[in-house]
Amino acid sequence: MARIRKPHESQTAPQQTVWKVGKYIRLSRDDGAAVSESVVNQDKILQDELSGFFEDGLYEVVDTYIDDGTSGTTDLERQDFQRMVQDVKRGRINCVIVKNLSRAFRNSANQGRFLEEFIPLYNTRFISLYQPRLDTFLDPEIVHSLEVSITGFLNEQYAYKTSVDVRRTFQHKRERGEFIGAFAPYGYRKDPENKNALLIDEEAARTVRDMFGWFVLEGMSKAGIAKRLNGYGIPNPAAYKRAKGLRYENPHCRHNDGLWSPSTVSRMLQDPLYIGVLRQGRQKVISYKIHRRISVPEQNWFVVENAVPAIIDRETFQAAQALHQRDTRAAPGKGEVYLFSGLLRCAGCGKSMARHTAKGLVYYQCRTRRDKSKTSCAKHSIRLDAVEETVLAAIQRQIDLVGSLDQLIGELNRAPAPPSETPRLATLLERRSSELEKAADTLDGLYVDWKNGEISHEQYLRMKLRLEEQYQRLQETIVRVQSECDAASQPSGAVHPDLAAFLTRRNITGLSRGLLTTLVKVIFVHEDKSIDIEFSFADPCRPVAHKPTRPPGLPAP
Repeated sequence: MARIRKPHESQTAPQQTVWKVGKYIRLSRDDGAAVSESVVNQDKILQDELSGFFEDGLYEVVDTYIDDGTSGTTDLERQDFQRMVQDVKRGRINCVIVKNLSRAFRNSANQGRFLEEFIPLYNTRFISLYQPRLDTFLDPEIVHSLEVSITGFLNEQYAYKTSVDVRRTFQHKRERGEFIGAFAPYGYRKDPENKNALLIDEEAARTVRDMFGWFVLEGMSKAGIAKRLNGYGIPNPAAYKRAKGLRYENPHCRHNDGLWSPSTVSRMLQDPLYIGVLRQGRQKVISYKIHRRISVPEQNWFVVENAVPAIIDRETFQAAQALHQRDTRAAPGKGEVYLFSGLLRCAGCGKSMARHTAKGLVYYQCRTRRDKSKTSCAKHSIRLDAVEETVLAAIQRQIDLVGSLDQLIGELNRAPAPPSETPRLATLLERRSSELEKAADTLDGLYVDWKNGEISHEQYLRMKLRLEEQYQRLQETIVRVQSECDAASQPSGAVHPDLAAFLTRRNITGLSRGLLTTLVKVIFVHEDKSIDIEFSFADPCRPVAHKPTRPPGLPAP
């Protein structure tokens, strides 16, 4: 008869599970100031209730996952929820505890997938303290109960109703011209007495005014403006907000180096906000469950005139928009726009003229003929020096023919005067000098820290290199700003310099970009090298077009 082997008395019992717990906490903006839902309160409740689920004491709290200020309607945008999911997959935690289902989910579909599929798949325990009380280890089937399903549905309906109420409130505020953004646009700050009102931030507003002045009056390109701002050490809008202590974030913040770019300059120069026009509702989220933003057709935007205080006068803004519509190309490696950029057009096809150089001379020719086909337009071409001489002569002659000199002077005087930069440059110089002094002190202290053993030699070298680079940049900035400060402090008249020359000599003796864009709308070049000039001012006694012939002695190109 076969013998039956009895288990040895010393055989060990099955090893008990050690629960590695992750506490999940979520606070939504919709919760407002509810004390019961605060991060601190949720954590206290979880900690107090935790031991009651592990009577054998075999547990440890591995991590606490907190999504502060985020909605529960989507899992993807909750960074700590996603981190918790990854920790479950890696086996770092095998138990998740929440205060109630609404903290973990506001989307019944996501709740069902997580509890019915994800949790069993990774053999993980899920505990909810209230509404309803869940423990998938003690009762795995409870996740399929009607009570859990109804709770998920009610939580989702709460999110939907809240979303509808918030959108309706935002719509009413937009219609009234109230600002609803989280951060004030560059040049403005939120009114401390009314979060839906904007006040001018004088520090940033000075930069905005400078940008428009450089673009309209000095003929600087957008790239030239960006380079000048960077040379002054002025932080771009995103960096400026963070420097002011604001928790400003956007999808591009990680790659933002604090420098201005031509695209940022261009966007600001075209923003009617700076003349007081508030445009809102240009984007919207798809739904309360899908938080991806999409563009809204312009006819559905909320546009309110005079909703915010203006930083730029309308004449300057309109002049900037007119320049935007022109082909304002800058000379390579320079910040100034070519003298005739955006002004010259082919009289045959109406297209802008293309600039090119041959044998040391600069020419303008029809872009259609050059780029498409020689048969698509006649040969419209003219030399730069011929255009300069002819346009100057035409402007001088037109001024002589103006019926009312006072009328012309009045129109020119209404153009914005170049702002005095002396106070602004002096402030910049003071700030950069202070930063340079701090950098020097830090460099001196760094050596002492290394010698005292407070930092390693590698840390010393790395920090020293970074501080030396900063010190050199500040020195270069100070030299540049000091030079411009000296130039700006030179005495100048209150009127445009070209206008001052005209008033004293009753004529204009040279062309500048600022004067040209003020006086001239467009210049048409004909096949016979004659030109038509449409002036910006109107003389009721004379036609606005002037058609001089090509100056004698200038050979054809």
